[in-house]
Amino acid sequence: MQKSFEKMMNDFTEKHCKICVENNSINVELFDEYGVKRGLRDKNGKGVLSGITNISLIKATDIADDGHVIPCDGQLYYRGYNIYDLTGGFREDKRYGFEEVAYLLLFGELPNKDNLKEFRSILAKNRRLPTNFVRDVIMKAPSKDIMNSLTKSVLTLASYDDEVTDNSLDNVLRQCLMLISVFPMLAVYGYHAYNHYECDESFYIHRPDDNLSAAENILRMLRPDKKYSEVEARVLDLALVLHMEHGGGNNSTFTTRVVTSAGSDTYSVMAAALSSLKGPKHGGANIKVVEMMQDLKNTVHDITDEDEVREYLRKLVRREAFDRRGLIYGMGHAVYSISDPRAVAFKEFVELLAKEKHQSEEFSLYSMIERIAPEVIGEERAIYKGVSANVDFYSGFVYSMLGIPQELFTPIFAMARIVGWSAHRMEELINVDKIIRPAYQSIVVPRVYESLKDRSTLRISHKEDHTLQLTMKDKSC
Repeated sequence: MQKSFEKMMNDFTEKHCKICVENNSINVELFDEYGVKRGLRDKNGKGVLSGITNISLIKATDIADDGHVIPCDGQLYYRGYNIYDLTGGFREDKRYGFEEVAYLLLFGELPNKDNLKEFRSILAKNRRLPTNFVRDVIMKAPSKDIMNSLTKSVLTLASYDDEVTDNSLDNVLRQCLMLISVFPMLAVYGYHAYNHYECDESFYIHRPDDNLSAAENILRMLRPDKKYSEVEARVLDLALVLHMEHGGGNNSTFTTRVVTSAGSDTYSVMAAALSSLKGPKHGGANIKVVEMMQDLKNTVHDITDEDEVREYLRKLVRREAFDRRGLIYGMGHAVYSISDPRAVAFKEFVELLAKEKHQSEEFSLYSMIERIAPEVIGEERAIYKGVSANVDFYSGFVYSMLGIPQELFTPIFAMARIVGWSAHRMEELINVDKIIRPAYQSIVVPRVYESLKDRSTLRISHKEDHTLQLTMKDKSC
């Protein structure tokens, strides 16, 4: 009976997918004809201006005296502070930066010692889950997709909140602080549940320590012996800071703004942002880097031979290697061209960790690819701007050295980015009282309705008359 149903479903979906393709395909030339920017980006990759923010700034170009736009080294500012200055500040003082920078993004000012102490205490006291939540929610129906588990847990937490729909600023701030605090617990515990029930490994749950930073607690909860080195914790802390926010125009932050504008509650907003982030074109990109690098090592005879590595990269671009999508993962960014400041800030610490983990040869391979990949892409493709390594190029390597399983790569991104989402949600609530409602150019052509008895066979192909499209394009209601 089950096999019969499965065959029926397979036959139905195979047939109707063809119908979907036929009746939903749009001639790409129409995008230019109607002046529609695909992906909300112009041909040069510049995003459509869709809002104003005071939270962060990305800079990748300068304006010359003659008015021409010229690429420059990428710069990233949190609330006006250069990311290099922020990370350099807590590194110099040998402090963990996550809590300090989170305070800055949420409230717009750097905390003094008393502010920071109070904020750390608030986050620590919020690292609590409802009674039996781990047993009743996280351990039930575990999944390899920890982002889905995390989303499920966030939505379930809403049922424990008596003020779930209260969108007053003080209540939203309370909800955001709680979620920022528990995201590491939800993700790490979700992984342990999957690892036990699906992979038949030992199961353990370590409670966070109120005296430790977010990065230290992530490693403490993840590892069986709760142990970690100072270098490991500081590299993870830096990764969290660098992933915390990025200009407001990224997909998951835009999702945060859109769902917030609809008047939805904090839990639904964060669940929507998580669903956006999990895609391989967004937060899942670092996994593809790691998989690509493994394929390289399985394919290239001598990874120290630059000519061999260059030839492999050339095959990647020509769709002859790895997943044959023509991409060198970790290279290029929608905004940056000469450099991604996050990758630049990260690289020094990556090298330090590689030495501690006896992975210097692997780091040399990454460095080689960072140097020659832009050359290969430039030789093989007509590109409109420069290409450089982005932060995802190194983050997967770092997480691997830290012993973090791939299932947690994107959830770690989420543990950081929820701070930026929270800041943007509050900024949207404070400043804008309109639902975000973009326009789509319709190319629907009126058709004559046929009663059921007059319909003969299902028409797989319905070709619209292009002339009619042109005459109707200025007559939409």
